[in-house]
Amino acid sequence: MSKRLYIAALAAALVALPSIGAFAQETKSKLDEVLARGHLVLGTGSTNAPWHFKSADDKLQGFDIDMGHIIAKALFNDPDKIEFVNQSSDARIPNITTDKVDITCQFMTVTGERAQQIAFTIPYYREGVGLMLKADGKYADYAALKAGGSGVTISVLQNVYAESMVHAALPEAKVDQYESVDLIYQALESGRADAAATDQSSLAWYMTQNPGRYKDGGYGWNPQTYACGVKRGDQDWLNFVNTALHEAMTGVEFDYYAKSFKTWFGKDLTPPQIGFPVEYK
Repeated sequence: MSKRLYIAALAAALVALPSIGAFAQETKSKLDEVLARGHLVLGTGSTNAPWHFKSADDKLQGFDIDMGHIIAKALFNDPDKIEFVNQSSDARIPNITTDKVDITCQFMTVTGERAQQIAFTIPYYREGVGLMLKADGKYADYAALKAGGSGVTISVLQNVYAESMVHAALPEAKVDQYESVDLIYQALESGRADAAATDQSSLAWYMTQNPGRYKDGGYGWNPQTYACGVKRGDQDWLNFVNTALHEAMTGVEFDYYAKSFKTWFGKDLTPPQIGFPVEYK
């Protein structure tokens, strides 16, 4: 290489240095940003028990809220280093893509359409439709309801899919639709319905609030996955949140996750098997 060409190449390399630095700055992970800030900013709701709702002393609580505390503890060894942004369901994705929040945990169902807009974490809950019966009612469980055929009445929240949803599990049952979840519970309590059908998490929460009065039908269908969401394109941040959630469900923070699950859904979780990691069986 001639001296003139060498000098030209060196000059071009020096000119490129600022853009290389700018690129490195632009690709800095959200993980670094959150650590530098000193607290996590999490988007969630405030009106849907047992997921995210206000306590009597106006504090946010619920299963989604506890997932936020798990992530904050993984970041700062302090579950309370977290700021909650109260948002509507419609704002869940826009607030992620515009960086108003670091992450959203708000009983968000994983779908292909949403996964084109944001990156989903690993699941932290599997939702489904369930059946709740009166503890002293005519029918013992799902099998008895199914055997009851057209003589069984199910109360359900009014929507265009209500009949087909119920008939997927109980093909012959009569379906009574109501305008609110409270009304489907009232129909069961008054005897107008033999069972109420809605999200299993809602039924579990209602039964924990009314111990001994109701029982689970022992059958679930229409599965859907709940996961938190982060901005696309930041693998370091996604990996970190996945690690925090994974270890809550299978490792060092299992006791906290299990206590939360028991509090909001009334069910005891079996501790993870020691030895070979169960997720690779």
